[in-house]
Amino acid sequence: MIDIVKKTVESKQAAPDDQSKFGTFGGVFTPCVLTILGVIMFLRFGEVVGQSGIWYALVIILAAKSITLLTAFSLSAIATNVRMKGGGAYFLISRSLGAEFGAVIGVVFFLAQAVSVAMYVIGFTEAFKDTFPNTGLSSFQIASIVNLITFVCVYIGAGWTIKVQYGIFALLLLAVGSFFIGAIDDLSWANFATNVQPGFRESDNLFTMFALFFPAVTGIMAGANMSGDLKNPSKSIPSGTLWAIFFTAIIYILMGFLLAGSRSQDQLLGNAMIVKEVSVSGALIVGGVFAATLSSALASMMGAPRILQAFARDNIVPSFRFFAVGSGKTDEPKRATILTFVVAQLGIMLGDLNAIAPIISMFFMITYGTLNLACFYEGWVGNPSYRPRFRFAHWSISLLGAASCVLVMFLMNPLWAVISIIIMVALYWLISSQEVLSRWGDLKSGRAYEAARKALLTLEKQSYHPKNWRPSILVLSGSPTSRPHLAEYGQWLASGQGIVSIAQIIPSAGNHTIERRQEAENRIRKFIREEGLQAFPVVVSDDGISSGLKTILQAHGLGAFKPNTVMMGTTTNKERWQEYCDTIRIAARKQRSILLCDCVEERQSWEPPQGRIDILWKGEKHGALMLLLGHLLKRNPEWRTRQLRILATLPMGRPADKYQKGIEDLLNIARIDASVHVFSGDNDDVIIAKRTGNTALLFMPFEPPTTQEEEVAFYDKVTMATRITADVILVYSAGGVCFEA
Repeated sequence: MIDIVKKTVESKQAAPDDQSKFGTFGGVFTPCVLTILGVIMFLRFGEVVGQSGIWYALVIILAAKSITLLTAFSLSAIATNVRMKGGGAYFLISRSLGAEFGAVIGVVFFLAQAVSVAMYVIGFTEAFKDTFPNTGLSSFQIASIVNLITFVCVYIGAGWTIKVQYGIFALLLLAVGSFFIGAIDDLSWANFATNVQPGFRESDNLFTMFALFFPAVTGIMAGANMSGDLKNPSKSIPSGTLWAIFFTAIIYILMGFLLAGSRSQDQLLGNAMIVKEVSVSGALIVGGVFAATLSSALASMMGAPRILQAFARDNIVPSFRFFAVGSGKTDEPKRATILTFVVAQLGIMLGDLNAIAPIISMFFMITYGTLNLACFYEGWVGNPSYRPRFRFAHWSISLLGAASCVLVMFLMNPLWAVISIIIMVALYWLISSQEVLSRWGDLKSGRAYEAARKALLTLEKQSYHPKNWRPSILVLSGSPTSRPHLAEYGQWLASGQGIVSIAQIIPSAGNHTIERRQEAENRIRKFIREEGLQAFPVVVSDDGISSGLKTILQAHGLGAFKPNTVMMGTTTNKERWQEYCDTIRIAARKQRSILLCDCVEERQSWEPPQGRIDILWKGEKHGALMLLLGHLLKRNPEWRTRQLRILATLPMGRPADKYQKGIEDLLNIARIDASVHVFSGDNDDVIIAKRTGNTALLFMPFEPPTTQEEEVAFYDKVTMATRITADVILVYSAGGVCFEA
C-alpha cells in the first residue's frame, strides 16, 4: 500500500517567499497571452481561414474560446476554493476528484505540456528556415539546438525567464500591430468574397481545422501551472486567465477578418508565412514569430516540470519520487525539467507540426474535461467546504464544459478519443489497485455520502478530513409535535447536505416496551412525512434522558453516518437541571458538538423569525462551527436574504481596528461573507442589549459545566439566553471544523 500520509520528500526545499513570487500580470496574464498567441497564429492561422472560410473560421475561434472559457470558469471556481500550491490543474483535480484521478491527469497533462514544447520549437524552426534558408543545418538540428537553449533558460530559473518574457511580450504586440496596419491597407471585397465559402482539401474538414487550431487557445493553463510561484494564486489565476482569454479572442477574431479581406483563398493556402507577407514590416513579423514560439516553448518548459514535481511530491507513484526534489531558494524542479527536455526532443523527432497539433489537442481536451468534471462534482455533491469566491461558479457551467470537451474529442478524431479514454481508464485502474491513501480531503467521501452500501464501504476506507465535514444532527426533541421548531432548525442547519435524526427517549414499560417504541417511532415517521423533513426516526427506551442519550450515541448510525452533533432544547427547571447538565456532559465526553436551541415564541411551520443571523464571537474554538452553521442556514430559501453578522467584544488591551481586521481575515480564509462589529464591554449582556433588536437568530458559544460552581454559572447563562428577544442557539464545538477547509 502506498501511504502518502507520511512526508513525501525529505529533501524538499523551503517554499519561495513572497518577494520571489509573481503577480497577476507577470505570473498569469503574460504567460497565458504569450502561449495563446503562438506558433499557430503566425504559421497556421492563414491555412485555417483559407480552408474554413471566414464564417467557419469564426465558428472555430468561438467554439475553441468557449471551451477554454468554460474551463477557465471551473479553474477559477476551484482556485478560489482551495489554498493553491504548485501543480496547477493537477493540484486542483487531485484535491477534488482524489489521488487516482489526479495521478492520471498528472501524467497526461505533463505529457501535453512537454510535447507542446516540441510543437513550438518546430514552429520556430519553420520560421527560421524560411527566413534563413542557407544556414547549412537541417530542421532537426535547428530544432534540437533551440530545444536545448530553451531548456538551459528554464534550468537557470523561472525568475529570469519571466523577466525575458516581458520583452518578448512587447515584441509580440509590435508584430501584431504591424500585421494589422498592413492588412488594413490591403483590404478588398474581392479577397473577402473568395474567403466566404470554405475550401477544404480532400483530407480535411471543419473538425480537422478545429484540431489544428485548438492548440492556439490551450495556453490558459500557463498561469495556473505557475501556481506555486504566485503571490496570490486564488486572485491572480482567475483574473489573469480570463483577461488573457478575452484579450486574445479579440486579436484572433480581428486577425481572421483581416486575413480574409487582405488575401485570396489561394494565397492563404499556399504560404505558411502569409502573416509576414501582409505585414508592413516583415522583420517585426519574423521577430514576432520567433518571440511567440520561443515564449510559448519557455512557458511550457516551465509549466511541465512543476506539474511533474507536484505529482511526485504527493508520492502516489513511488517511482516518480525522484522528480520531487527542488533546487535552490526558489525550489526549482530541475530534475523534472531534464525529463521535459527529453520528452520534447522525442516530439521533435516527429518533425511535423500538423501531426503534433492534433495529439496535443486530445491531451488538453482530456485535461480540460477532467478539470470541468472536478468542478461539477464539487458543486453537485454540495460539500459545505465548497465555497468558491468566483462569481460564476455553478455545477451546470462545469458540466457543459466537460460535455463540450468530450463531444469535441470525438468530432476531431473518434479513434484517438476512444484510445485516450481507454488509456485514462487503464491508468486509473492501475493506480487504484495500489490502494492509494491520500492525505488531503477530496470529493470521494462526498459522493460516498450520497449513496448506499458501496458508498458506506468507501467511506469506511477514507481518512477523515475537515473538507468533508457535514452536519449529522441528532435532535433530542422528545415527541416532535410538542417542539417542532427543534426539528425545523435541525433541517435548516443540515441544509440538505447532512443527516438529521429525530430522537425520542421513552421510559421502559416492561413487556410493552417494544410496542411503545414502535408507536413512538411511527409518530415520528408521520411527523417527518407531514413536515417534509429529510430525517430519520430514533427511539430508545431507558430510565433517564442522560443514559438514553449515551445509548443512542453508542448504537445509532453506521460508519460515517453516525451523529456528530446533538441538538437539544433549553430548560430553566431547577429540578431537572442536574440531569440536563449530565446529558450535556455525556455528549461532550462522546466528542459530539452540542446545540442548545431556545425559540422565543410559537410560529407557523417553516416560518423563521424576522431579522439577522448574529454570531457572538469568542474566538475560533467554537467560532468555526458557528460560522459554518450560519453559512449553511443561509443556504435555505427562508434564510437566504438574511444578513450574517459577527458580534465581538474587544479584549482588554487589544486595538479595535486590528482585532476587527483579524476576524475579517479569518472570514476571508473561510470564504464566508459576514459583517464584523466590535464593541467594548466586559460582558456579553452589553452586546446583546445593543445589537439584538433586529436579530432573528443568535449563536452563542458555551462550555459544558464540569463543577457545581460552573453549573450555577451555566444556569444563569441559559436563563439569560431564554430572555433574549430572538431565537438563540448555544454552541459547543467538539472539533472537526476548520476555516481553511
